[in-house]
Amino acid sequence: MKYLVVGLGNIGEKFHNTRHNIGFVIADALAASGEATFASVRYGALAQMKYRGRQLLILKPSTYMNLSGKAAKYWVTKEDIPLENLLVISDDIDLDMGVLRMKAKGSGGSHNGMNNIIEELESTNFPRLRFGIGRNFAVGRKMDFVLGKWEPEEEPVVEERKKIAVEMIKNFVMAGVNDTMCRYNKAH
Repeated sequence: MKYLVVGLGNIGEKFHNTRHNIGFVIADALAASGEATFASVRYGALAQMKYRGRQLLILKPSTYMNLSGKAAKYWVTKEDIPLENLLVISDDIDLDMGVLRMKAKGSGGSHNGMNNIIEELESTNFPRLRFGIGRNFAVGRKMDFVLGKWEPEEEPVVEERKKIAVEMIKNFVMAGVNDTMCRYNKAH
């Protein structure tokens, strides 16, 4: 069985270690857990690893966040990945800092990257893993907050939660989205 895990983020040094790039951070952690390395490919960087007989393609799109759907659609089509085997990882301002939530489907809410994937795939029926970044910003400062670096006190939380996110992805691959939601959503 083959899976495509898409970590959302923006390329470039100025976006490194920002809240909006948590999808890239988790993709890197997943790849590292399987000793996989990223190679430059069409529309992004791709790592491939095996996990208990499953093949995982881990993609970090190079299309910038708001055009992530172009990369996701290309690789879903090229690798013939069913939408239920696509997992998109993103930040979420509607969840408290560090909260992890897996969903089987749904809207993209205010997340432009997720909305672009929905638009390109013409479907909301694909799993996603959301990483809460909270709403600790003043009115009119949302973009600065989302594109800002983690605060020093947030960094240990990010380190701990990215490990749990990798566990969730591996559970998703082995047991499916419903089992992963039941097992992890309430506890994390």
